[in-house]
Amino acid sequence: MLKKLFFLCLLSLLNFALKSQNFESAPTTSVINYAAPKEYEIGSIMVSGSDHLDVNVLKLLSGLNVGDKVQVPGDRISTAIENLWKQGLFEDIKITASKIEGNIIYLNIQVTERPKLSKYTIIGVKKGEADDLREKIKLSKGKVLTDVIIASALQTIKDFYIEKGFLDVKVNAKTEKDIKQDNTAVLNINVDKGNKIRIQKINFIGVKAFTPLKLSMTLKETKPKKWWNPFNAGKLKEADFEKDKKALIDKYNEKGYRDARIVRDSVYRVDNEHIDIDIVVDEGHVYYFRNINWIGNSKYPSKTLSNVLGIKKGDVYNMSLLQTKLFMNPNGNDVSSLYMDEGYLFFNITPVETMATGDSIDFEMRIYEGKQATINKISISGNTKTNDHVVLREIRTQPGQLFRRSDVIRSQRELSQLGYFNPEKTNVTPIPNQANGTVDILYTVEEKPSDQIQLSGGYGGGRLIGTLGVTFTNFSARNFFNKDAWKPLPSGDGQKLSVQAQSNGLAYRSYNLSFTEPWLGGKKPHSLSVTVYHSVQTNGVVESNPTYQGLSITGVSVGLGKRLKKPDDYFTLFQEVDYQYYQLQNYNTFLAFENGYSNNIFYKVSLQRNSIDKPIFETRGSQISLTGQFTPPYSLFNDKNYSSEMTLQERYKFAEYQKYKFSVKNFTNLTNKHGSEGKEARNLILKTSAGFGFLSAYDSKTGTVPFERFYLGGSGLTGYAVGGREIIALRGYDDNGSVSPTGGAAFIAKYSMELRYPITLNPQATVFLLAFLDAGNSWNTIQEFDPFNVKRSFGPGVRIFLPMFGLLGFDYGWRLDNSDYGQGAAMQKGQFHFTIGASIGDL
Repeated sequence: MLKKLFFLCLLSLLNFALKSQNFESAPTTSVINYAAPKEYEIGSIMVSGSDHLDVNVLKLLSGLNVGDKVQVPGDRISTAIENLWKQGLFEDIKITASKIEGNIIYLNIQVTERPKLSKYTIIGVKKGEADDLREKIKLSKGKVLTDVIIASALQTIKDFYIEKGFLDVKVNAKTEKDIKQDNTAVLNINVDKGNKIRIQKINFIGVKAFTPLKLSMTLKETKPKKWWNPFNAGKLKEADFEKDKKALIDKYNEKGYRDARIVRDSVYRVDNEHIDIDIVVDEGHVYYFRNINWIGNSKYPSKTLSNVLGIKKGDVYNMSLLQTKLFMNPNGNDVSSLYMDEGYLFFNITPVETMATGDSIDFEMRIYEGKQATINKISISGNTKTNDHVVLREIRTQPGQLFRRSDVIRSQRELSQLGYFNPEKTNVTPIPNQANGTVDILYTVEEKPSDQIQLSGGYGGGRLIGTLGVTFTNFSARNFFNKDAWKPLPSGDGQKLSVQAQSNGLAYRSYNLSFTEPWLGGKKPHSLSVTVYHSVQTNGVVESNPTYQGLSITGVSVGLGKRLKKPDDYFTLFQEVDYQYYQLQNYNTFLAFENGYSNNIFYKVSLQRNSIDKPIFETRGSQISLTGQFTPPYSLFNDKNYSSEMTLQERYKFAEYQKYKFSVKNFTNLTNKHGSEGKEARNLILKTSAGFGFLSAYDSKTGTVPFERFYLGGSGLTGYAVGGREIIALRGYDDNGSVSPTGGAAFIAKYSMELRYPITLNPQATVFLLAFLDAGNSWNTIQEFDPFNVKRSFGPGVRIFLPMFGLLGFDYGWRLDNSDYGQGAAMQKGQFHFTIGASIGDL
């Protein structure tokens, strides 16, 4: 009886152990033989612990199905747990056997859900920084708080502060159960920024070929903090440091140190706020080019290719120079351009070092010329406002022509010059078809705001001038009466319509209406310009007042422009006929001619060569202009006696003069940074310019006309269009022609140099800084003219281009010399200048 009782107790214990058996990676129970796994059929699958998730979805994610045969222990159970873990939704997962009946097993998936985010706080930083961090980590209410999400948020915050120079930043997070909501938690992120760590010194070790200063200049982003350089924060950024180290080796390679390498670099703490960097360099020795042989060339003889390459035996080895001479020189003077300008789009050249003996290296230039490519199709994308024909007429690549790289580059330049598109986003993509020897070309542009609304005030001539005007630079006259084209105005045909009014009350009023058609007839780039204008300048009192002094000018001009093909196709010829009617009343600005009227009828011709790459912030190219302005020589056929007895009214009834101007501008890119994706290329630009002006009579007996004279000094009057006078800026000096004789000058010379650096090239708001050096002077007679006797000034400035208002200029100039006219030495030494417009005050 005792034996039976003991046997029944043993069976009960075994049955209890079997029912409570738990599987994690595999079932573990005394009835399971790990050495001999057993196959079971799944009888049912239960899910417990999931209060907020669909149990059917969890079953599906596990990969287990009722009726499946699984081995216990086996991989199917482990894989099911792994599948659920991958979702990142649970803190714990178990799979247990609730019951086993023969070969049937009943499974229970037990999960513990992770809490969801109810809210989070960032502690230890300012509110503005916390807002910036929230934009970056993008945590949102209801998101499941997985370890990966929390770790990612902490790393993002850490990277944010390391980028700002806080190398010791510490970030941690703690979650607390939110008692107000079921299965939610509050995430508290604690930030300890520590001190901002700056570079104190960079030590170059093993360097003999360069001075430390010259090497440090190659490190564009990794620099010690200096008080005199506000643009360098002295921060160490790992990615930038790696680029700078490569640039340092490139500097060595350019000087022939082909084997130069950085042996090691070390960054170490100097104190709580500074680090030093040691860069150990193995320079190697200088190498030289020796023999350069050409293989595979049939289009051009080796001698021609060698001349284009321009590298001779004995020249210092410079792989960067070699690559530039072979491929895509910005100036177009390279071997690749030579072939591509003859249609060899499939051309390829591989420079191979064939022998290095001592300090000399032989090269073999292996050429694959391929066949010439013909342009098949031209496509345009991105011109949402500008009509296709406006873009196509500026493009130099045409279907049926041989592909020429120079035509592609020129087309890019012409599209930038239109002013309708963002030059930083204009792109050309050749799509070659080597099988049939053709190429499709896709021009991609991005429209930018180009119309301008002028509602502004400016200071000039001792007065505050208000301006109200609109300029539509991409107007469409043919759709003017098409109501469907007014969105809000008819646009897209590349015409320019400008309406402007300026005033400061009774003292000055000006009205101007102009229209320009750049392609008259639509087939050739012949432009037509028509302008009508009227201005009144007074001493600020009404005309009925006995003390009234005033000048009114009414004028109309018609101009024709033409693009020339010779000497090259950067030349344009512009001819204009103007009529101006002057009416003076007690107006003493024009020498002794104070009362009466004058007719100013003149023909103006301008020959210009313009190869500047783009408007607003020019980076390369030049502009040369020669202008002549002529009235009819009335004195040669009117038989009048121009003696001293002739009244001024009679003398100037018809203005008679000849006027010449010559000016040149040049833009040079002093640095050669290339923009990466999403990042602007910011380069230092040097602008140099010079200009000369001459005004004279046909015959000395008539004397020099009082109109059209030069007034030098100040800011160029901030867009203040003073009739009968040509206002030329000379920063650092007073406005109103303070560097010119009373009544204006007949001869003028001006020189200027500017260093420019862009802050942003965004077409919505282009901003660049400048430092200038100006020099100029003016004279009454040719005998006094001395282009080397100039008045100098210098100072800083900034230019801001806003599409709706145009180019705004702010300069502060210090004069270095006293003017020979006006206040002379009593003139203020330093002056602030404000200008509106790109060319106001230019000669």
